[in-house]
Amino acid sequence: MPAPYWFDVGTTAVEIDGKRKLLDDVDFDDVKDIAAAISPVPAGVGPMTIACPMKNTLKAAEAQTSKE
Repeated sequence: MPAPYWFDVGTTAVEIDGKRKLLDDVDFDDVKDIAAAISPVPAGVGPMTIACPMKNTLKAAEAQTSKE
C-alpha cells in the first residue's frame, strides 16, 4: 500500500507557557514513520486557502466585465 500524504489544514490556537501557539490536527510523531509527506502548520496550505479563492474572484469579475 502506498504511503499516505497528509495535508493538515486544521489549526488550533492554544496557550503554552504563556505564549500563543498554533497546533495542527495531525499528531506528527504518530504518523511520521508511515507518511510520505505532511504539510507543516503553520506555513502549510494556509496561503493557498487565500490565493485560490482570490484568483477565482478575479476571474469571475473579469468574465462579468468582458465584452464577449
